[in-house]
Amino acid sequence: MSAIIELKNVSKSFGGITALKKASIKVDVGEVVGLIGDNGAGKSTLIKTLVGVHAPDDGQIIIRGNEVKNWNASKAREAGIETVFQDRALCPQQSIVWNIFMGKELKHRFGFIREKEQVREANKLIREIGFTSKLIDAESPVGNLSGGERQGVAIARAIYNNAELIVLDEPTTALSLIETQKVFDFVDNVKKSGRSVLFIGHNIYHVYDISDRFIVLDRGEVVHQLNKNDIEGPEALMKVMKDAVSKH
Repeated sequence: MSAIIELKNVSKSFGGITALKKASIKVDVGEVVGLIGDNGAGKSTLIKTLVGVHAPDDGQIIIRGNEVKNWNASKAREAGIETVFQDRALCPQQSIVWNIFMGKELKHRFGFIREKEQVREANKLIREIGFTSKLIDAESPVGNLSGGERQGVAIARAIYNNAELIVLDEPTTALSLIETQKVFDFVDNVKKSGRSVLFIGHNIYHVYDISDRFIVLDRGEVVHQLNKNDIEGPEALMKVMKDAVSKH
């Protein structure tokens, strides 16, 4: 099966600054890809190009084997690409179900919201991705959830939006070990459902633990790619990253 998305020789500049230079990456169906690089490596620009916030100056965007012209955020969403940014864009004062359906409510033909159906669907979504506590259901306030659980709500919302590829931007930042494991469990369940994840992180140990494959970015260029089977552990991955950057 073709990759969900492939970027071929994509470049992006802002004024006289080149943020991406002939970057090529792809994400296949049902895999977790870890994107790593120091601050200023170009990760944010790559993500924003991937999800259509930035249109590439040069290169190709290929969706399931077909090149897409005039790439933008609307086309990225149509392709099933959703992003969970660090702030998660959740409303803590509202319930889980409200946060999942906000702006895309299920409605009767006369405009009334199908509240019971939304609650059933939200409960189904959060159970599918790994919420196990009986104390948490669709009507629980998001403000009562832990950081890891809030990531889970944002992921559930992405799945409701028909995501086939979920981009997670630093999802474990400032989380405890227990909360980080909750995020890992959510990601594992996303993968089991046949969807894919692009996992961006500074913590090499976290990226190594959850990813099937790694992409190393430096100063806007992809300087190395490798599979998890090709590396012995996070320390070895860190060395590969440092070596690739030093040679660049």
